[in-house]
Amino acid sequence: MTKELAVHTTDIPGLLIIDLPVHGDNRGWFKENWQREKLVALGLPDFGPVQNNISFNAARGTTRGIHAEPWDKFVSVATGKIFGAWVDLRAGDSLGKTVTVELGPDTAVFVPRGVGNSFQTLEDNTAYTYLVNDHWSADAQGEYSFLNLADETVNISWPIPLEQAELSEKDKNHPRLADIQPVQPAPLLIVGAGGQLGKELQRQLTEQNIPFIAAGRAEIDLANPSAWVDRYRWRSMRGIINAAAFTAVDDAETPEGRRAAWAANATGVSALAQVARDAGIPLVHFSTDYVFDGTLPVGQKYAETDPVSPLGVYGQSKTAGEFAAQGAPRHFVVRTSWVIGDGKNFVRTMQSLAERGINPAVVNDQFGRPTFTQELATAALHLLDSGAEYGIYNVTNSGPVISWADLATQVFELSGHDGGRVSPTSTAEYFANVETFAPRPTNSALSLEKIAVAGFTPRSHEEALETYLREH
Repeated sequence: MTKELAVHTTDIPGLLIIDLPVHGDNRGWFKENWQREKLVALGLPDFGPVQNNISFNAARGTTRGIHAEPWDKFVSVATGKIFGAWVDLRAGDSLGKTVTVELGPDTAVFVPRGVGNSFQTLEDNTAYTYLVNDHWSADAQGEYSFLNLADETVNISWPIPLEQAELSEKDKNHPRLADIQPVQPAPLLIVGAGGQLGKELQRQLTEQNIPFIAAGRAEIDLANPSAWVDRYRWRSMRGIINAAAFTAVDDAETPEGRRAAWAANATGVSALAQVARDAGIPLVHFSTDYVFDGTLPVGQKYAETDPVSPLGVYGQSKTAGEFAAQGAPRHFVVRTSWVIGDGKNFVRTMQSLAERGINPAVVNDQFGRPTFTQELATAALHLLDSGAEYGIYNVTNSGPVISWADLATQVFELSGHDGGRVSPTSTAEYFANVETFAPRPTNSALSLEKIAVAGFTPRSHEEALETYLREH
């Protein structure tokens, strides 16, 4: 009886068994060995194969493995039959777990990165075929792991005893499980690792023991893609988080600043999207409330679906960057506002003024909500880990919409100073004697409904501010 197309989970996380319909008649048989749309709909990862390999095995008993490689594989049989054995060689709780399955033309197996793959042919003239989502590279040799076929710990019951099977000398001499180097998870690449958000991402990933590569401006200068597009094995990455940007909004209005803003915020992002698209990996890109003109009545909040209409060069370059980032099929564009973290920012400036006895004038006709980098980084990692739908998301702290003057007053009071020392002023008055300045959106409030539906609820900015001032 012909099998129905189906995908089954196994005891090894991510290792999937696929039933393939095989249609036969007096001429032979036909099957759809790999059909992306149908298989992805059934739960197979959209892993983006780039190479198809075939291993022809003339004799019954040919045995190969156990090899773990830094890419995903889709394994099947064109002719003959095999006994397949897979052992999890990834670092973690499932290290050493084993799954065995007989494969004929009507069965396939999806093997995730780091799971050891091996097989023994049960018939002469067996053709074993597999799709992979990366090309072999000498630079990847350190990411392989190998296990001895006769390892007593995993105790695979080979149908043909290994002493009677055909093995290579290399496979005979691979180490036992206790001596292997477990495969580490693919790293995330953080672009802009030295900034406020980049530092917080590093802190959280380190705390969670998640591998990452920190790329500062010396490693990846977004304004100069030709210097870095070939620097990394992009397909070996779990994803890219772009926390870099040109953020000097007033400087962006100068001729030199305009060029720098567009180079970093648009051209550089386009290059990141290109490598993410080619590598089949997700791109997380951070954008800004400045993509809106801020004319929405105060009390209303911008949704992700509202049309963009930036006022100045900074907002225009960031808007272009949003469209560029969406060129990566697996993208998260995270819009935010009033970012506060470990570095120079508005809250630290107000705290310093309060302590030095300086009474600032702060604008009270721009409205929004602050975003602490702890919230922003947590939200980004949540989107990557939760299986959320790709697209645009707003992320700020929750709580009431306030003005910059309101925030300054809160900083003064929570720091033990008189909030009345903060003098409210208008944007026009504040910039009256400034020659070059960028237009600011009056209303920067962003709706948080979509990120909440995706399973992340930000803390209120009042709570986050108290914690920030206590810890800094």
